[in-house]
Amino acid sequence: MNPWVGTGLALAALVAGGLLLGWQGVIFAMTGIVFWLLLQMSRLMRVMKLAGAAPMGSVANAVMLGSKLHAGMKLVDLITLAGSLGVKQAPETYRWQDAGGDAVEVVLRKGRLVEWRLVRADGVTGSS
Repeated sequence: MNPWVGTGLALAALVAGGLLLGWQGVIFAMTGIVFWLLLQMSRLMRVMKLAGAAPMGSVANAVMLGSKLHAGMKLVDLITLAGSLGVKQAPETYRWQDAGGDAVEVVLRKGRLVEWRLVRADGVTGSS
């Protein structure tokens, strides 16, 4: 979700709660906002726990990972797909490799996937 949309919805909930129910409505809206933030934090912690348990830069199948990537994908979603943290190659460039030697290199800008390329073990390169 766009951060501006989330902020707008939170402010709208606070204003609507205040107008309709007074201070109790504001407290109710705050409870909903805190609950949503806790859900987001819980999701992030679950992803990082799973990724931290796997060997760094490893993926079950690099070709399948490469086929599931799309521009604009968030870093959290990428880590969820890969199942591990990537090995840093350069600033904002990370690499995941499978047991067969195939690898996926991704370039991120502001936490979003902008480009990726598949590097095959036989030397053939495919890019986005």
